[in-house]
Amino acid sequence: MSDTIEMNDVDTARRLAANADRAVVKAGTNSLTDEQSNLDDDKLDKLVDDVQDLRSSGTDVLLVSSGAVGAGKGRVGYESETVEQSQALSTVGQSHLMHRYTESFDRYDQKVAQILITQSDLDNPDRFTNFTNTVETLLEWGIVPIINENDAVTTEEIRIGDNDMLSSSIAIGSEADLLVTLTDVGGVYRENPKDNPGAERIEAVGHNYGEVQDLIESSSTASFGGIQTKVAGARSVSEHGIPAVIARSTEKGVLEKIDAGKPVGTIFIPTNGETDD
Repeated sequence: MSDTIEMNDVDTARRLAANADRAVVKAGTNSLTDEQSNLDDDKLDKLVDDVQDLRSSGTDVLLVSSGAVGAGKGRVGYESETVEQSQALSTVGQSHLMHRYTESFDRYDQKVAQILITQSDLDNPDRFTNFTNTVETLLEWGIVPIINENDAVTTEEIRIGDNDMLSSSIAIGSEADLLVTLTDVGGVYRENPKDNPGAERIEAVGHNYGEVQDLIESSSTASFGGIQTKVAGARSVSEHGIPAVIARSTEKGVLEKIDAGKPVGTIFIPTNGETDD
């Protein structure tokens, strides 16, 4: 850990995360699909179990879910070679994805709702007000909002990937107390863990963000570049006083551990916009 981060700052951030009244949980495509890019029922059920663990402690959860394109591939048997094909696959996969979420949450007698938005919806004051009003009503009713980028009408998320900045904007705009990004790696590392399984995990990011950003840029590849937007999204919410955690989706009880204030993945400490760069 960088010398610029004190353990009491890390402990404070973990307590803030544990005491969150409202959390945005973002699940990436790899957290929901198998190696053939098909929707993985076991992974989805685990995510739902984790969300329900967090909700059982009294935390409202907004679930930002990727995976529509992958689910579409599994349904129709086509690969996406163009943006247009990815958009078409997303329209097939989104309905299948929501069907599976509905089935999985039904195990808890829990109702869910689908919200499809674009970044421009969040940037437009009137549309954003409508979005937040809808979210507030759903949460008052005890319904879990499941949010995804409207891939059929936008190309930005498909190109960048995985709703990372979208979930950050939602966390800030909905006045959430926590952002959790679930992915197929265990946090932020000093090297690409897919190339080096012994890579050192960075426990916390705060005023050392510049140093961490340099490490990420030097270790990112085409297959690992998505970590850049995850880090950027986590950093953005931390600048608004919201703790963020990047963690492995397959870790047992991952959200329950965060809710208990235990060390999980990499935590981003609220910094009020201050960095070392």
